[in-house]
Amino acid sequence: MDALLAALADPARWRLVTLLAERPRPVGVLAQLTGARQPQTTKHLQTLERAGVVTSQRSGQRRIYALRSAPLRDLAAALGRLADTADRAGGSRETFERYGLNLHTERLAAEGSGWADGRSFRFLRSLTGSPELVWRHLTEAGLLARWWAPDDLRVSELVFEAGPGGRIALEYRDAEDADGSDPVAGRAEGVVDEARPGEHLAYRLSPRLPDGGLAFTSHLDIGLRPTGTGTDLDVHWRITDSAVDSADFVAGIEIGFGQSLDRLAAILAADSPDTDDTNTNTNTNTDMRSTT
Repeated sequence: MDALLAALADPARWRLVTLLAERPRPVGVLAQLTGARQPQTTKHLQTLERAGVVTSQRSGQRRIYALRSAPLRDLAAALGRLADTADRAGGSRETFERYGLNLHTERLAAEGSGWADGRSFRFLRSLTGSPELVWRHLTEAGLLARWWAPDDLRVSELVFEAGPGGRIALEYRDAEDADGSDPVAGRAEGVVDEARPGEHLAYRLSPRLPDGGLAFTSHLDIGLRPTGTGTDLDVHWRITDSAVDSADFVAGIEIGFGQSLDRLAAILAADSPDTDDTNTNTNTNTDMRSTT
């Protein structure tokens, strides 16, 4: 497939392929139709033949080339599968385009400081597991780092001190940036306002702009309510102190935090409620750093 793609990438060879799709033709005629010299045309045809897309045979003094359709059909099928993957419902490209629409809207609205103040979001999830188990996933650094990021990011550094006045520090990297060579995708700092284990958690978190400035302050108010099957999670998110340059961040709140909560729900559903998490550091004053 790589040899075929390389062969077809050249405009001169692509022109030969289109001519041979009409009918088999000799080298001399192909050179005339393309306006190229015959030696150059021969070299291009030999490249296409090595790639398997054309075949040839000698007829008297002439060598006739013909197109082989099977490799082109295989390539078309492979490209179709790529397109289907990109277009799948709920896929990453759909999310990318949705974020792009949000971003356009927010950038138009960001005309001055405080432009997004008062903006609020609400997230509701019915989760597997008791309020005590959910609380651990909301406040223990090792468990929190498993889900507290959108689908395309990972938590590379985290401090979460789950008590009033406790410090929060968060760093994101691309989910596929294994060695930490790509620039940091985002940083945020905050403080815990209220913590009633298994019942209520409130904190402020401020994403940082690339220059280190404050993008905005997010106020998260999280309630936990036991149900017959687990825990209902109710998250209220409110924005204050929004800077003009914060549009990129605001545009991603609904999508990004929604993905994070979906990941939390999946983790809790997959894990046994009796899991001891013995491999996880349960000290909420932990600075969980990337090993890179």
